[in-house]
Amino acid sequence: MNLDFPLILVLLTLVTGLIWALDALFWSKGREQRADALRAKGVGEDEVARQVKEPGLVDLSRSFFPIILLVLVVRSFVAEPFRIPSGSMMPTLLVGDFILVNKFSYGLRLPVLNTRFLSLGEPQRGDVMVFRYPEDPRVDYIKRVIGVPGDHIRYQGKQLTINGELATQQPGGVFVGEGSESRMTGARRMRENLLGLEYDILVMPHDNMFLGDFEFVVPQGQYFTMGDNRDNSRDSRAWGTVPEENLVGKAFLIWMSWDWSKEKVIAWDRLGSRIQ
Repeated sequence: MNLDFPLILVLLTLVTGLIWALDALFWSKGREQRADALRAKGVGEDEVARQVKEPGLVDLSRSFFPIILLVLVVRSFVAEPFRIPSGSMMPTLLVGDFILVNKFSYGLRLPVLNTRFLSLGEPQRGDVMVFRYPEDPRVDYIKRVIGVPGDHIRYQGKQLTINGELATQQPGGVFVGEGSESRMTGARRMRENLLGLEYDILVMPHDNMFLGDFEFVVPQGQYFTMGDNRDNSRDSRAWGTVPEENLVGKAFLIWMSWDWSKEKVIAWDRLGSRIQ
């Protein structure tokens, strides 16, 4: 079951804010009038406080509304945390990595509605991008942007060509994995240069998930994505392009890396690493 966390945050903000506002405008005045009436009868302050007590729901709303509002604003417009659940972006991102996503890289969007109201930028080739999965928008995916609108993509012999320019690859040795990554041991680690941006990918010495070569022109308003674990990633090669309205943000930082399947549960050397 996928919880709609943005919707929950918006509803909590509205409810707590409404209760706090109603109390400030109306309910607190009634309590003060009752307190004044008791004082006029000679009732002591302790008894007045006992009889004219602020409702617990109002106290909770006043306490939590600023916190919930802050979380909503930061999560919607500044940065949002995500956890990497699969190995499709190895070796760049590993299972158990906790990352931060820049929410204003591709423009500000309204919570829940996901409608962009302020354009601040567009995805660029090579960006590690979080987006809502086109086949089920309730699910967030993370892949690398390979093609932007209008790009002619060619994939042949496990190498990319973008608009006629080859994305060169330099061998980086054999990948050796640990824990949940061990199944990729033996894959070739390659340093790919995508029109000036360099990053590492994994390529199996034999065809794995995807067979054959292809050519594709990215439609307007769409983005073509691929996982860095090229032969073990279900991406645009399987389900098509990502529409602009599904964009969430650009991944930029690993703030925690936690995997129980490894001898060293916390990968301290990955904490604070920038995502390229």
